[in-house]
Amino acid sequence: MINFFEKRAKFPKFKSKKNGIGGFRLTGTIKVEDNAIQLPRLGRLKLKESGYLPKDAKILSASVSERAGRWFVSILVEHDQPEYIGEKDEYSKVGVDLGIKTLATVSDGKVYNNPKPLRTKLRKLRKLNKSLSRKVKGSQNRKKAAKRVAKLHYRISNVRKDTLHKITTALAKTKQVVGIEDLNVSGMMKNHCLAQAIADLGLGEWRRQLEYKGKWYSCLIMPIDRFFPSSKTCHVCGEIKEDLMLSDREWTCEGCGTHHDRDYNASKNIEMVAVSLTET
Repeated sequence: MINFFEKRAKFPKFKSKKNGIGGFRLTGTIKVEDNAIQLPRLGRLKLKESGYLPKDAKILSASVSERAGRWFVSILVEHDQPEYIGEKDEYSKVGVDLGIKTLATVSDGKVYNNPKPLRTKLRKLRKLNKSLSRKVKGSQNRKKAAKRVAKLHYRISNVRKDTLHKITTALAKTKQVVGIEDLNVSGMMKNHCLAQAIADLGLGEWRRQLEYKGKWYSCLIMPIDRFFPSSKTCHVCGEIKEDLMLSDREWTCEGCGTHHDRDYNASKNIEMVAVSLTET
């Protein structure tokens, strides 16, 4: 509401009983057990998962939310984050190149494939949406069809989040410096040929996770200039191939004759720039 009056957002859409509760916040006496949680006005509720809510921290509030027919509870706590003491890899300073074909290519040689969660389920999603559109508005069958669509969307988002969490955690825990490109995601989304594939990657969420996990695990996240030609520059001699097309996955440097994989070469250039920025 404050953002609306300060002209930073559109008029808010308020929750209604017709569209579902959505979520609510509770304060007061909240107790956490191994497989249950005690909430004000709701009482003791059993948890599907166990052992992930902290017991020794000061609990400030709890937020209850619903999605695709499932209810979730998250608690806000005051808890000291211990300093991470763990072993870093031999190649502890790396660069990461993000792409559509391969989600992330690391300069130490690791490649993380893109699961393409939306694209793999797009046919099924279209089928469910067609089924939903044929149902009479307000009928029970339409509500059931809407739940099936919501469950599939929830499944797609979970696959995307799981992949991003695994990659960002692995990088933050094992590396000292991670160089990334400062991508203009909103500008990239204007390319209608690639907009769906870019949105399916979750690039904004990727960077958000990497930055806060870097603080947790003592890993420096170093963004480099978005206009740096990382893919076109040979990481061996520095020759720039101006006529490199987006479809060219491999190319040979005319200066030193080195044959490059496009993504790996970009990650090596990002690594060199990130390391030079940390040394200055």
